[in-house]
Amino acid sequence: MDILENIEDIKKNIKLSAGKVNRNPDEILLLAVTKTVNIDRIKEAVSFGLKDIGENKVQELCDKYPYLKDLTNFHFIGHLQTNKVKYIIDKVKMIYSLDSMRLAEEIDKRAKQKNLIMDCLVEVNVAGEKSKYGVLPDDTIDFIKMLERFKNIRIKGLMTVAPNIPAEDVRPYFKKMKELFDNLKNVCQSNVDAKYLSMGMTNDYKVAIEEGANIIRIGTGIFGKRLYKMEGN
Repeated sequence: MDILENIEDIKKNIKLSAGKVNRNPDEILLLAVTKTVNIDRIKEAVSFGLKDIGENKVQELCDKYPYLKDLTNFHFIGHLQTNKVKYIIDKVKMIYSLDSMRLAEEIDKRAKQKNLIMDCLVEVNVAGEKSKYGVLPDDTIDFIKMLERFKNIRIKGLMTVAPNIPAEDVRPYFKKMKELFDNLKNVCQSNVDAKYLSMGMTNDYKVAIEEGANIIRIGTGIFGKRLYKMEGN
């Protein structure tokens, strides 16, 4: 499997999808999802220009961090337990899965201890699936307004994991996320700087781009299928 060829194909598709809706493809971040991918293969992808990687598990991120910290930016994209925040707070560029006040309290506390501001995306359960984490769409803006008191958290936008259905069928959910994102831009709040809408994975990233995503999270499309069954990419 040729990682470079896969990356080039994805970048070509990014340009095509962005072009359909008159967007600048350079404004779309390709985040390489690296769960279960070994260090050498990650380094290979980084050597081809991918400077940002996403990890789902705290332990795996911590194991890889010493080998990759000077080469890439780590993003935490999985469900985050409050008791694990302390292990990644000074290792990641952004946390994608803020979905509760309890987690916000812990991120804020740990960030304050390290004298840093933690960039976060609020995770939205756009389809209201019981199997997924995230704030419900109708609660999202109110939830973000409740985060104003946390001075060591900066809300940079929204993230969602769409239902596992054919790409075209996901489009209404991506449209809903874009509406929420546009509403968030109108929230005047000291710790809100709405720049990122992260949605779209290997199976549906082209539709996500057409609907406004500017961070897509691709694992299988870059590194190939994993050798085990796991939800998502």
